[in-house]
Amino acid sequence: MGGSAGTDSSRTGAGVPADSSGTSDGAPADSSGALADSAETGARAPAKKSRASAKAPAVEVEVAGRTVRLSSPDRVYFPGPGYTKLDLFNYYLSVGDGIMRALHRRPTMLQRFPQGIEGEMFFQKRVPTRGVPPWIETTTISFPSGRTADELCPVDLAHVAWAAQMGTVVFHPWPVRADDVDRPDELRIDLDPQPGTDFADAVAVAGEVRALLDELGVTGFPKTSGGRGVHVYLRIAPRWTFTQVRRAAIAFAREVERRRPDLVTTAWWKEQRGEKVFIDYNQMARDRTIACAYSLRANARATVSTPVTWDELTDVEPNDFDLRTVPERFARIGDPHAAIDDAGWDITPLLEWADRDEKEGNGDLPYPPDHPKMPGEPKRVQPSKDRDRKG
Repeated sequence: MGGSAGTDSSRTGAGVPADSSGTSDGAPADSSGALADSAETGARAPAKKSRASAKAPAVEVEVAGRTVRLSSPDRVYFPGPGYTKLDLFNYYLSVGDGIMRALHRRPTMLQRFPQGIEGEMFFQKRVPTRGVPPWIETTTISFPSGRTADELCPVDLAHVAWAAQMGTVVFHPWPVRADDVDRPDELRIDLDPQPGTDFADAVAVAGEVRALLDELGVTGFPKTSGGRGVHVYLRIAPRWTFTQVRRAAIAFAREVERRRPDLVTTAWWKEQRGEKVFIDYNQMARDRTIACAYSLRANARATVSTPVTWDELTDVEPNDFDLRTVPERFARIGDPHAAIDDAGWDITPLLEWADRDEKEGNGDLPYPPDHPKMPGEPKRVQPSKDRDRKG
């Protein structure tokens, strides 16, 4: 499942980050970390919870050479298991190397819950111009509307910690880097089970994805979505535009659909999908994002979108990976996506498939509703409401 915000509107929510010594929940901060003095993440040992019966005092922690302040560390963020803001904060420090591999120098939208997951939620796409620590880095991105925003651009773990202090539960990075925000370096294959299907069906489709990637000679890196879906990421050379990479994603999805028409669909309209797994090709459209590797999900179980090996994928369940279990797993086995940056793939074979499909009458597919009408795009009308549709 994708997790896209859909539009370029944003809010700053309750409180605006002050500085690295802010005082409110809107203050910047970081919290303690489960990684002890990691040279790569710069995280120190976890901060301790206050024993006071009253509101716990703020704690200051050094992360990646920055001092960050975590306010209200005892605030409950996940009421079911009782996980607090400090637990959230410590979780992100414990998987620091992994989440930085997913976020490094990527414009990142923040899904914030300042009062916990049962409170108000909003997507923050713009970092405020005032009250933010001077070391916070941003990068300017353009939305389909033509508007722009300066989004958080994590360059070290302190940026993740600051976002966690601000109540960020889910991190949604763009598939681009700050040095070229118009040319993706990551192709994301989102396997989204529709009603009547489940995680096992997504895993079965992932097996078809893997087989096709093997034929192409490219390595895919799977992860759980944190829900019922599966994501497969490919590093690609940053040579192509969003439009071209989306076209490649459509061609790949259609090829998987040809091989398993009983289980796979590329139909954009839900009424046409049936009980199948939808390969959401529009995740490669501009301004569509997915919860990144090692991001928590805002559900009662505090599950995590977790990188796995291909061999593991058939044996795991989404609930195996949560705020409590993933830090231990990460410390024990490391990051299954550790090699993802080793090489960028040339997507030319997929673009050739797209040319072939177009010649056979299978051209573009509908864009998300927030996009302007695109050249070559078919009618963006729900089939059952299309008066021009025959039959």
